[in-house]
Amino acid sequence: MLQIGRHLLDAEDGVLAGKRYLIIDRDTKYSKRFRDFIAEGGTEVIRLPPLSPNLNAYAERFVRSIKEECLTKMMFVGQGALRRALTEYITHSHEERDHQGLENRLIREMPAVAANDASIHRRARVGGMLSYYHRIAA
Repeated sequence: MLQIGRHLLDAEDGVLAGKRYLIIDRDTKYSKRFRDFIAEGGTEVIRLPPLSPNLNAYAERFVRSIKEECLTKMMFVGQGALRRALTEYITHSHEERDHQGLENRLIREMPAVAANDASIHRRARVGGMLSYYHRIAA
């Protein structure tokens, strides 16, 4: 856990680098030792009230999506392969996948660079399991 925790808290590229809060539910995987470790890195841990799944609905949906669309379809050989798959999935989710909660828009919209008559290309991620179709400028 400490090796994974160090990656979370790494000042330059850790997931929690520069983050003020980590909101967690009451799952037993978030032990007192884990919460203290996160707090030592300068991130305040906020625990949701018991029996309140709707307060964490976005996180729960993200976990369900990443499991169904990525993690259950692959076998990982080492931590590096898992990190690459997670990074690609998150990039796909934020930059290439429409979200209903945002009126079917992207989280990070990229400027359009091609006319409607340009040819269509496919960008595959996570070994081809995720696809994004886009037009390339002529």
